[in-house]
Amino acid sequence: MKVLSVVGARPQLVKLAPIAAAFAGTPHQHVIVHTGQHYDADLSDVFFDGLGIPAPDVHLGVGSGSHGVQTGAVLAAMDKVLEDERPDWVLVYGDTNSTVAGALSAVKMHLPVAHLEAGLRSFNRRMPEEHNRVLTDHCADLLLAPTEEAMRHLAAEGLAERSRLAGDVMVDICLRIRDAVAAGEHPAPALPEGIDPSKPFLLATLHRPDNTDDPERLSAILASLAALPVPVALLAHPRLVARAEEHGIKLAQGNLHVGRPLPYAGLVAAVVASAGVVTDSGGLQKEAFLLGRACTTIRPETEWVETLEGGWNVLVPDPHAMPSDEFAALATRPAPRTVRGAPYGEGTAAVRVVELMEQALRG
Repeated sequence: MKVLSVVGARPQLVKLAPIAAAFAGTPHQHVIVHTGQHYDADLSDVFFDGLGIPAPDVHLGVGSGSHGVQTGAVLAAMDKVLEDERPDWVLVYGDTNSTVAGALSAVKMHLPVAHLEAGLRSFNRRMPEEHNRVLTDHCADLLLAPTEEAMRHLAAEGLAERSRLAGDVMVDICLRIRDAVAAGEHPAPALPEGIDPSKPFLLATLHRPDNTDDPERLSAILASLAALPVPVALLAHPRLVARAEEHGIKLAQGNLHVGRPLPYAGLVAAVVASAGVVTDSGGLQKEAFLLGRACTTIRPETEWVETLEGGWNVLVPDPHAMPSDEFAALATRPAPRTVRGAPYGEGTAAVRVVELMEQALRG
């Protein structure tokens, strides 16, 4: 079996790590195509190095651009790659422009498509990720769902026959890295200046267009974070940095301490060291849950509804609309004592993904 993985953004590289490891233990051929959607070294190169992922076989180098430009560039570049490789499966990950473009390119060439992390829904059509994931699910041949909730969404859309419960490969890599960090196999994370990891601090990220594109909203969110009673380590995504500069907004203010995005092992170590997480990232919500840290999500919805059980994750659409002491109490709350369970699997999802593709190929 020959499988071609299409990746291009930071979360996809994290998911690729356990998949690549699972393929390494088989006779199958695994081809990695990096679209270059995230071209910043902090969001790409360090993940190949730090997670032991084989170097990409093909790098398209599409870079930044509008949704149309970026998606079109991947579509145009993928034609020759797929013509040359002719894989048994094109495996796409998550919900980025690289995901939908890789899927569409394969479909047009009559190549089978498998979608990892299928069935997630925010039901917010303002999110470009929502369009990407829905379109990808409806054109894919094999839908690899991470949760029972995702399976229900797919069934409601008439896709039950193509859907398989695979579990979440993020659990595989998160637990492996957590254990390696605990064993001292990774250096301490490079936290922003002013953050003392021996004292309580919050870890924060912010990057979604709904939170960063409007200058008034971005300024208000940052002010709410800056007013929190403990230091906040803000790992500044390039999008956040660009929008703040464009709007003339200072990121480092009050209790906000700004640093660069961390390699994945550094991020896991930082979450473990933190007193809690504030974010609008889907991946970080789930990592906080897996690592036993309370999360406050600056969004009106989440695809990872399981994290809301027991108060591990709380949605706050507009922190600046809350009294400051109320938001502070919420963001700094201790981790709940409720049992989290294992809604995302036990850390063996990547092996199951390979098995499910084998089974589907045999018919």
